[in-house]
Amino acid sequence: MTRNIVVGLDGTEQANTAAEWAAEEAVLRGTGVHLVYAKEPVPETVLSLMPRGSDDAWAEETVARTAAGLRERHPGLSVTTRMLPAGPVPGLVAAAEESELLVLGSRALGSVAGYLLGSVGLTVAGAVERPVVLVRAGSGSIAPSGPVVVGTDVRQPVDAVLGFAFEEAARRDAPVHVVYAEQLPLFAGLGPAMVPDIRLALAPEIERSLEALLEPWRAKYPDVEAAARVTIGSAGLELVQAAGDAALVVVGRRMRHTALGSHIGSVAHAVLHHSPVPVALVPHA
Repeated sequence: MTRNIVVGLDGTEQANTAAEWAAEEAVLRGTGVHLVYAKEPVPETVLSLMPRGSDDAWAEETVARTAAGLRERHPGLSVTTRMLPAGPVPGLVAAAEESELLVLGSRALGSVAGYLLGSVGLTVAGAVERPVVLVRAGSGSIAPSGPVVVGTDVRQPVDAVLGFAFEEAARRDAPVHVVYAEQLPLFAGLGPAMVPDIRLALAPEIERSLEALLEPWRAKYPDVEAAARVTIGSAGLELVQAAGDAALVVVGRRMRHTALGSHIGSVAHAVLHHSPVPVALVPHA
């Protein structure tokens, strides 16, 4: 049974952009879109001032209007809707587990291209066991053309993350750009007078390892052009820079929970907040 792509709606511009991105992704995948609305609980003091049922009516109208727009722009696309009885976090997490993909919207950080991922989106993105795509409003094209950029670690590569990137590239007839960032130890920044520049020594060996890592993926996806790049520095910053001309950035998230809740990791956090294009967060063990 083919699962739908779930989109979380809240009536904002970024949620509408996420819904449109999900519709185009669904066409590529040959699946449908399931629009869900999980409203925030309204405090009793505020609820007493609102006309009875007005909030529910507005939410239902918002979902119906979004669904109608997607059906009009994408004839033949299956679009279903549901009002979630639970709050935003448990509702979206539960809906995501029944889907192929969860798509959420994020808004720009003022004049700086990037994401402002609220507490709900951040919590959900760190809790679900399905891939989550964050789509920023106001970035121009809903589905920008360009390569699929994916970050990897040659020492601990994750098949789920690379597999997701190659699948997305194959659907889009786009190349894959695989980026590995080598974080140098602190002493390496002391200068050439004290520490030899180890970049020239590190890069060729890492590049060979990265090329060897990609061999089976190139064999599995012969029509996908795959390029590898080794950089020196912060993985989050390097991926954000590589995202400039990309259609999608793919990063991994280790599924782990701390005493303070779910955690998405520093690299994923940096990319989610600053990438100018949609970001796919792929969970893995």
